[in-house]
Amino acid sequence: MNRFTTRSRIATALLAGSLLVAGCASSDSEDDDGDGDGGSSALTKEEIYAAGVVGVTDDPGEPQQGGTLTLADYSEARSLDPTKTIPNGAAGGNALAAVYDVLMRYDQASDSFEPWLAESLTTDDNVTWTLTLRDGVTFSDGTPLDAAAVVGSLGYYMENAGYNTLLLATNIKDMRPEGDSTVVFTLNQPWITFPNMLASGPGMVVAPAAYAGGPDAFEPIGAGPFVMDSYQPAEELVLAANPDYWGGAPHLDELRFVWLGSDDARLESLTDGTVDAANIRAPQTLEKARNDGFAGIMSPSGLATMFWLNNREGRAASDVRVRQAINHAIDPVVYAERVSGGAGLPGRNIYSPSAPYFAEVETSDYDLEKAKSLLAEAKADGYDGTLTYIGQSDQASQTGAVTIQAMLEAAGFTVKTDLLRNIADQTQRIYVTHDYDLAVSAMSIPDEDPYSRLATNLIGASPQNPSGYANPEMDELIAQLQAAEGDEATALLTQINELWQETVPGVAMGAGAFFQPWNDDVHGITSTSETMLLFGDAWKG
Repeated sequence: MNRFTTRSRIATALLAGSLLVAGCASSDSEDDDGDGDGGSSALTKEEIYAAGVVGVTDDPGEPQQGGTLTLADYSEARSLDPTKTIPNGAAGGNALAAVYDVLMRYDQASDSFEPWLAESLTTDDNVTWTLTLRDGVTFSDGTPLDAAAVVGSLGYYMENAGYNTLLLATNIKDMRPEGDSTVVFTLNQPWITFPNMLASGPGMVVAPAAYAGGPDAFEPIGAGPFVMDSYQPAEELVLAANPDYWGGAPHLDELRFVWLGSDDARLESLTDGTVDAANIRAPQTLEKARNDGFAGIMSPSGLATMFWLNNREGRAASDVRVRQAINHAIDPVVYAERVSGGAGLPGRNIYSPSAPYFAEVETSDYDLEKAKSLLAEAKADGYDGTLTYIGQSDQASQTGAVTIQAMLEAAGFTVKTDLLRNIADQTQRIYVTHDYDLAVSAMSIPDEDPYSRLATNLIGASPQNPSGYANPEMDELIAQLQAAEGDEATALLTQINELWQETVPGVAMGAGAFFQPWNDDVHGITSTSETMLLFGDAWKG
């Protein structure tokens, strides 16, 4: 049964410990026929994009001690302050999770939430949630991780607008410590997936000393398996093992993060052993890694490929006709063929076909004549037809930019492209300065908690809304989704999809996944929500 018929069961914490995974990868990753699929077509699309841990061995043997594990991460965490780095696997969240850990953990295999840094999280009504902490857990500075520290950390997170702050601030009526080991959360209304907050950024507890001097003097002090060692911007971040970690001293001596610019570069470095693990999203590279036999964790998502349209006043896409024209001018199938050799799952549906709530809807598809007509209407009212497109500067991104530019100019737009050096710069332009008209991106709607992703990205008042999209009808549908389950939740998600097709907050290009492969001597990596990896039990040997 899927979680949309049993989601209220996540309130009870049933499991302790971690899911240990181990891997083996083919040493041959050459693309013999030059078609980008690794010289193999053994796996179907359904097999490639199936959720879960793939390619693992049943018995990797006894963990070995020592060594450095190097991860070619997707993006650099330019700050280890969870309020300044978006805590997900695509924006540096892996480093944050290594330093702070999470109170709860999303278990992909069972599609449920289990206690991690916490001992349990329980509720009877999805309104009042009781969090019980483990005994004897300390931060790396030796101070206790107690109820007061949890409340203080969440307070700091919300005061400084950490990711999902709007959801927390508008939903938490009260949070209070009861003794040293219990925190009681009282919400304003039922929130079935509230545990996901504690399995992601808000659940990363920072020590009181970390923020004692304010956000400008923040120190990365947590209770995770690793502590800060050294950081060279744009080169590497090195974390050292925390011998006092609550789960036992890590097997590794060090955890090292590097940023290699493109998915192809990450996979090449994984193949030649320069790095031990990687984060990959580009569909052609992801499919090659799967066909090459790499073990790893696959996390399918809706809107894995999309273009945000800047809906803000004064920008071209503030006019719904311009948004619709852009949408109709772009063909996701042709784009996928030209950019990734047909890899991925191109289409306009905003959900992944693997999601338990997936439903077919009437989509707003490619229609060049309709695009021209809508653009002509907007131009008649004074719009000059100019768009600024931002993306990255690797070869695939350049091909994508040329393809989109050609499609839009065929409809009558004038497109100026701005290709950026790295993902961190792109994130800054989309989420902070909002300096774009059309931006390559992803919303990555996950199976575990579509409500939180939709609310954060689409509700008009959300500080993390990248497009400035504001629609009262969408706000209301998402608000209803918060307490919905079963058929009701699926119906609401279908209505949200239909409204997206009509109002076009962004251009949906297709479902996909985030794949995190590793080499055959890497074991013990597990994960939580937001595609973040956990390395407390990781080892090499």
